[in-house]
Amino acid sequence: MKSLTEYLTFKVKTRRAFVNITSNITKLVTKSKIKEGLCLVNAMHITASVFINDNESGLHHDYEKWLEGLAPHEPIEQYDHNKTGEDNADAHLKRQVMGREVVIAITDGKLDFGPWEAIFYGEFDGRRPKRVLVKIIGE
Repeated sequence: MKSLTEYLTFKVKTRRAFVNITSNITKLVTKSKIKEGLCLVNAMHITASVFINDNESGLHHDYEKWLEGLAPHEPIEQYDHNKTGEDNADAHLKRQVMGREVVIAITDGKLDFGPWEAIFYGEFDGRRPKRVLVKIIGE
């Protein structure tokens, strides 16, 4: 069995953003030379996520509205976590909903996606560097 471990770093300029990282992951699968296996993509910060869905701006806007409705950023005083001096309790909650990682099958040396699927990095407390772990294993 072979493996490849890489770390990607993202620093978005806004508090919240969705970044399509499919091409980054595709390049790493090619680099790994693994033909059959699995690819784990994992957000290494508790206010960021990795998820798979459609690369469609309307959907991303819907996510933004839906998540803000579930866990609004303001007023920041509504969250006990923010009483510690933080202002990002909403980001922790949004990450919990959107997920920590994805696992994608590798078949014949390529990510084995369903129709319209793409991999996204979700940022909920941006403006600083954060890492994403990519671990690819297989034959």
